[in-house]
Amino acid sequence: MEAMADRRFLLSAWPWRGLAYLLSTGLSGLLALSVLATMVVVGGLLSTVLIGVPIFAAIAFAGIPAAAVERWRLGLIDAEPVEDPHRKPDRPGVYGWVVTRVRERATWRELAYTLLLALLLWPLDLAVIVLLVGVPLALVTSPLSVLVGGGSRAVLPGVVVSTPAQALVAVPAGLLLLLGAGYAVPALATVQAGLARGLLAPREDELRARLAQVTLSRARLVRAFEAERRRIERDLHDGAQQRLVAVSMRLGLALLDLPGGPSRDLVAQAQEQAKLALTELRELIHGIHPRILTQYGLPAAVQDAADRSPVPVDVRLDLPARPPAEVEATGYFAVCEALANVAKHSQAGRAWVTGRLSGDTLVLEIGDDGVGGADPESGGGLAGLTDRVAVVGGSIGLSSPAGGPTLVRVELPCPNPEHRSAS
Repeated sequence: MEAMADRRFLLSAWPWRGLAYLLSTGLSGLLALSVLATMVVVGGLLSTVLIGVPIFAAIAFAGIPAAAVERWRLGLIDAEPVEDPHRKPDRPGVYGWVVTRVRERATWRELAYTLLLALLLWPLDLAVIVLLVGVPLALVTSPLSVLVGGGSRAVLPGVVVSTPAQALVAVPAGLLLLLGAGYAVPALATVQAGLARGLLAPREDELRARLAQVTLSRARLVRAFEAERRRIERDLHDGAQQRLVAVSMRLGLALLDLPGGPSRDLVAQAQEQAKLALTELRELIHGIHPRILTQYGLPAAVQDAADRSPVPVDVRLDLPARPPAEVEATGYFAVCEALANVAKHSQAGRAWVTGRLSGDTLVLEIGDDGVGGADPESGGGLAGLTDRVAVVGGSIGLSSPAGGPTLVRVELPCPNPEHRSAS
């Protein structure tokens, strides 16, 4: 523990935290021993009627709640939190939970630690507290019994302070021992906390497995989200948009048959409103998921976005094959967001978009010759762009010195087209 090197260590909270950790070990260990003993006894008594079999089987999982308490208790002596090593069950329900936990090595490490806690650690810690703290306190307070009460004070079995001279010698000896205990107790607590962390913290392979599980789950969510976006775009394009077109045409036909007057003016206004609604709906559809992206891919969609930009944009995308749909959509919206920022803030006279595949990574670069000074921490469009790219495991780099130019580099994980074609 680095804090021990501090000259003011004994005046800090660490000695008390170490003492609290060892004392709480005694309580949790005694509780664990009681629960395990009860399960063994009850399971043994009921084993003749087969009810005890599930109780015996449940002992294998007794370490899970005990380990959860121990990970929480580690906060007394260890500032770094310990993550839960268990992963989400592969299937819902009790059966899925049991099968997943049985297959995890963390479950058996937790059981081993619980047995160690119940059979060894808690009596050891209480004995250490008695020797390192109880004995010095008995020495320091011995004058209360000898000089004031006229009796004697038993410090250890066979060691008794009974005379005033012994009591006066016992006080400084007890104080010295207490000073030593101020270092020994947190040192022992730190060693024991290291043992607990070694058994209860997730291993590197478990962290990798959990990360892979989270990555797959996130990928499924992204694919589902993009599929839903395309469904909404398709429904709006083939449904509401077509109805608005039909309404506008019928209003136009009605205008041909109406004579001049208030009625004709109202119909004309209704037709104009229908045209405006149709224009807004088309913009909404394009913002949800442009059809050009679905039909023709990322280069055509980026070129379409560049053509609609108020700032002239040069586009050069060299992609040998189409990326996965979620990568393609993320790249497109990243380009659109970056171009929107160029139009709003850069005061640029020209912008450019380049794209290429570098190994298994799609690299998009959006630059402009504007005033620079873009700040991703300001919470604007660049922050949202970072969040959007992070969803598919991508990253963003920004170079925007004052005076420009600004360059946004978007990197998205993308299987190599040759590899995907071969598979």
